[in-house]
Amino acid sequence: MQQDYTDKELQEMLLSDSDRAIVLIFKRYYSYLCKAVYKIIPDSNLVEDLTQDVFYELWRKKEQLSVSASLKSYIRRAAVNKALNYIRDQKIKFADGEQYPVVKSKQASATQMMEADELQQRIDEAIDSLPDRCRIVFVLSRFEDMSYAEIAEQLDISVKTVENQISKALKLMRSALEDYL
Repeated sequence: MQQDYTDKELQEMLLSDSDRAIVLIFKRYYSYLCKAVYKIIPDSNLVEDLTQDVFYELWRKKEQLSVSASLKSYIRRAAVNKALNYIRDQKIKFADGEQYPVVKSKQASATQMMEADELQQRIDEAIDSLPDRCRIVFVLSRFEDMSYAEIAEQLDISVKTVENQISKALKLMRSALEDYL
């Protein structure tokens, strides 16, 4: 018979009996995290991989673990961030070949590449600093090319909420990137 542990007890167990704790946390939250990630990336195989990565990272970083809210919300946030980072990384990989214009002068090309790298870094920082819901909606719209209706359906929110979040994201992005505009 399996004892029902609280999240706090599981966190404490993670330090003393980490293998058992991870198994219990996995059994309790795996399908919950898969559903959360699936709302962002509707690919079952990828969802499972990303979710398993979250549990691996939890186990690997168990000594540094600092959970201020609940364990459930902590690992959900980790899973959502993992999905968003995956989307961002895939977009960057895809765009790398097209990112820099071909210029005849090597010096100009190097300067342009440094400027483009700096701009890309600032864009990434600006996206990462967006509020959670706003960032998810923005990433799905801009990097996954989803329509507002698709985003609304995927996240179970209204189209008007999607519009408001995109508007808010663009306003915050413009403000964060005003030096480059």
